[in-house]
Amino acid sequence: MQLPSAFLHSLKNLHGFDKEAFKKIHESGGQVTSIRLNPFKQLKEGIFQKLIAAGDQPSAIDKIPWCQNGFYLPERPSFTLDPLFHAGAYYVQEASSMFLEQALQQTIDLSKPIKILDLCAAPGGKSTLIQSLISNESLLVSNELIKSRVTILTENIIKWGAANVVVTNNDPAHFKRLPNFFDVMVVDAPCSGSGLFRKDSNAINEWNEPHVEGCSIRQQRILTDALPSLKEGGVLIYSTCSYSTAENEANADWLMATMQMESCQLAIDKNWGIVETQSDRHHAYGYRFYPDKVKGEGFFIAAFKKTGNGNTPDNKQLSKKYGEKLSKAAIEVVSPFLQNTAANYFIQQSDEAFAIPLQLENDVAIIQSNLYIKKAGIKLGQIMRTELIPDHQLALSTILNTSIPAIETDKKTALQYLRRQEIRFDSSIKGWALITHKQLPLGWMKVLANRINNYYPKEWRILNK
Repeated sequence: MQLPSAFLHSLKNLHGFDKEAFKKIHESGGQVTSIRLNPFKQLKEGIFQKLIAAGDQPSAIDKIPWCQNGFYLPERPSFTLDPLFHAGAYYVQEASSMFLEQALQQTIDLSKPIKILDLCAAPGGKSTLIQSLISNESLLVSNELIKSRVTILTENIIKWGAANVVVTNNDPAHFKRLPNFFDVMVVDAPCSGSGLFRKDSNAINEWNEPHVEGCSIRQQRILTDALPSLKEGGVLIYSTCSYSTAENEANADWLMATMQMESCQLAIDKNWGIVETQSDRHHAYGYRFYPDKVKGEGFFIAAFKKTGNGNTPDNKQLSKKYGEKLSKAAIEVVSPFLQNTAANYFIQQSDEAFAIPLQLENDVAIIQSNLYIKKAGIKLGQIMRTELIPDHQLALSTILNTSIPAIETDKKTALQYLRRQEIRFDSSIKGWALITHKQLPLGWMKVLANRINNYYPKEWRILNK
């Protein structure tokens, strides 16, 4: 891999930059594969080792030191052909970006009910990480501007299974409609992408200094538009996958100079290899990840607290309820599918039923009144008279009744199901049932007298043979 001389020249004075080591690691062609386990899907250690094994032989694994559930894999398996991937047992995420866990844990009390916005969320790595850290009483709004990208974001949120997430499809400027609403805002800003050159060599051809400057201007515009929705005293986590000062430290200076932000220093272990920097004008703390120093890709992250005079009141706006309330008779139909009916409120849109955590009822209604919602809570399914045709979201959710009939399958049968092919096996179970692999649900099937109907979503089916 040949790095542009102009690019290397632009980095020469950066704190922690070692030109020769940096070039060598890029020229090596090495790749790092890392995943983060879903703590709510409860994979046992033995199963996890099989997940990353070559064939049936367990391989050694290394833990990512700054992320509780993050692991490096010794090689990159075929995730597409792993049923546990489709069950939401883990997320494939770049290791450096998992440092978001430290930034959140060190700046806010995650045990309290909070409202958090992941502004540029697709494909979902940071959103699923955030959701793993916050309390059940908290709300995560996971937003993506680009419609084609919000589809994969929604799919990954569904796989993760949580009910306290709202997926929105809005421009950052739309969040001005929710002044002083969020306790935390995460902005993983669109950038020039130089930190991912090892993973995407085509990005090298797109790099140039005017593009970097254009990205910096765009990042400032995004922050200007969205920050009014962050409470005074709230926390902003800003990150990029760029090495450029214009997109990192210079924007940190701009935030402190123009947006009433105060820099937060984070504690790092010197053995991690992360480089702490300070911006030129306001000495804002930032954290750089160089691939010759950490086992991961290029990354920058900084944390800020929003200051002010303390006179801005909490957002107390009321709104129309989100959706039509589900009838008592319909709730009785869906209740057998749920762990705790009383923990949710239920709405109906057309003939489909949805469950949303009870304590989030007003917050979701406020969001619905001001933004476009792609997904809220868990879609339970379609109610047909006295029967629920259960939705795939319910099968993968953490609110599902664990006593629902389930049929455990081997990997071959699981892959047939995920390809939406015909499946056959003997079972005493009749009617609606889960198909599981390693005790984790993959989706719904309906077992009839002479056949089994496969209800895996058509648009999700595996095409890889």
